[in-house]
Amino acid sequence: MKKLPEHFIFGGATAAYQCEGATKEGGKGAVAWDDFLAEQGRFSPDPASDFYHQYPVDIELCEKFGVSGLRLSIAWSRIFPKGTGEPNQEGIDYYHAIFKKCQEHHVIPFVTLHHFDTPKALFDQNDFLNRDNIDAFANYAKFCFEEFTEVAYWSTFNEIYPVATNQYLLGVFPPGIKFDFTKIIMCLHNMMVAHAKTVNIFKENGYAGEIGVVHSLETKYANSDSEEDKHAAFLEDALSIRFLLEATYLGRYTEELLGALDEICEAQGATYEFLEEDYIEMEKASHRNDFLGINHYHSHFCKAYKGPNEIYHNGTGDKGTSVYRVNGIAERVYRDDIPRTDWDWLIYPDGLYDLLMRIKKDYPHYKKIYITENGMGYKDDFEDGVIMDAPRIDYLRQYLGALSDAIEDGVNVEGYFLWSLMDMFSWTNGYNKRYGLFYVDFETQKRYPKESAYWYKFVSETKTII
Repeated sequence: MKKLPEHFIFGGATAAYQCEGATKEGGKGAVAWDDFLAEQGRFSPDPASDFYHQYPVDIELCEKFGVSGLRLSIAWSRIFPKGTGEPNQEGIDYYHAIFKKCQEHHVIPFVTLHHFDTPKALFDQNDFLNRDNIDAFANYAKFCFEEFTEVAYWSTFNEIYPVATNQYLLGVFPPGIKFDFTKIIMCLHNMMVAHAKTVNIFKENGYAGEIGVVHSLETKYANSDSEEDKHAAFLEDALSIRFLLEATYLGRYTEELLGALDEICEAQGATYEFLEEDYIEMEKASHRNDFLGINHYHSHFCKAYKGPNEIYHNGTGDKGTSVYRVNGIAERVYRDDIPRTDWDWLIYPDGLYDLLMRIKKDYPHYKKIYITENGMGYKDDFEDGVIMDAPRIDYLRQYLGALSDAIEDGVNVEGYFLWSLMDMFSWTNGYNKRYGLFYVDFETQKRYPKESAYWYKFVSETKTII
């Protein structure tokens, strides 16, 4: 049996827009998702898991089931309804109440400042393509650092790469733009500048606690030994992993990375421009990150591809429908010899191990890592309050095992946050894709612990993976 360290944090992860509901309560300002989802007419973010009202129940469940850390996000538009201007006291009081409840139940809050929900007033000004919004975010973050002194762990952003690609490549996030690599690259860069600026504010003002960033990192492999497929994997990795890690830990992009971007831009008719002043800000922050949060669900096998851009996002759980082909970069191969979820996410724990070992080798000043999201979307069966989710337990057993191996081999990982604490609204899937330890009846908002919740409690208490 594999073990995890005694001090290890076993957490649960959430996000404000996906769990709170109450999108028009408490003085909250609008976000682009409100209109985007209403126009689609497929599903609503209200009431989601009703965490806005149910948070005392969920935090009590954390303590009962060995969940010692709670990853949550502050909704920027609950604090500043228009992104800037006068703060909303009702929103401020709400988060203070959550943090107080966490303290009462011995649960450590890990707080993300931005989880896909820029206030609409700023989003409509081109979100992070608009450099003025870098300052708006930094000012909002500074306010939170000074207001919420109960918080010891801060993350600037959640998943910068999915922000850029879901908004401007796949088009499944507002504003629904597809295949615009100029926007993708500049969104990635500007958000990393905003991260760096915020880290520097945090450190230079001497705020108590720790600060980092949460990246979604999905390991890329060549689908064959051919040089063409190896290069395709290199290009996929360059944009989705290396770009982010170099910005975070080097503060400047290497010539090899810039060469990959040039190749991608030539294939996609895109351009980019990075300012020297940005590099100065990023380099200053590059040794100030206290931790790296990693969201990791699956890996990709890549083969060379030249042809029309073609992406089909499996948002329904209709297994085998995913398509990803991007000209001059790669085609992702959904291999039949590797198990996958109904949403075509490969179950490949070696990808997590390889990723962690790579960070240890390539960025030795990384300090420490938290796995801030990992978990299995599943169509849970509900039978009179009993939810037997053995496939999820098997998934967690494999990934926690890979994590244990990486720690044994010298990677400093100090916690794991299962996505998700409870079932929640999913951005592109609605309510049929469930991840939670606790089943939510969205009609009654009653919580039911799944079989996986009892398994997770045992692992948390014993630090033993069974």
